[in-house]
Amino acid sequence: MNRKGCLAYKGIIFTVEWYYNESGKSQAFDYLIKLNPEMQKKVFYLIKRIGDHGKINDITKFRNEGDKIYAFKPQPDRFLSFFIKDNTIIITNAFRKKTDKLPVNEKAKALKFRENYILRVKEGKYYEED
Repeated sequence: MNRKGCLAYKGIIFTVEWYYNESGKSQAFDYLIKLNPEMQKKVFYLIKRIGDHGKINDITKFRNEGDKIYAFKPQPDRFLSFFIKDNTIIITNAFRKKTDKLPVNEKAKALKFRENYILRVKEGKYYEED
C-alpha cells in the first residue's frame, strides 16, 4: 500500500486513514468490507463527520478510550484509532463489541499498531512512493 491506498476519507479538518501492517493488510478495512452496506454507511458517516467537522460530541458515537486511543462506535462495532500531528487519524483495528467495557486485547492491538506506525514512519518505511 502507499499513501493513496490507505486513505479512508480526506475531510476539511482531518484526513482519516486505515492502518496497514508490513504485509499491506489492514485489519480494520478488512473488517469494514465484511459488514453489510447499512453498517458500512454508519462507519463512513462517523469518519466523514469527524473529517469535516473536527469532532463528534456524542460519546455514544466517538470516545476517548485512554492512552491516546479513540473509538468510532457504530453500534455494535468499534473502530479504534489514534491521532497524529498533521491532522490525521489512523484507524487501527475493528471488532464487534460484546461487553460493556473495551476488551483489553483490542486496546492492546491498537497501542501495538500505533507503535508500529510511528516506528515505520520514522524509518521512512510506512509511506512509500508510487
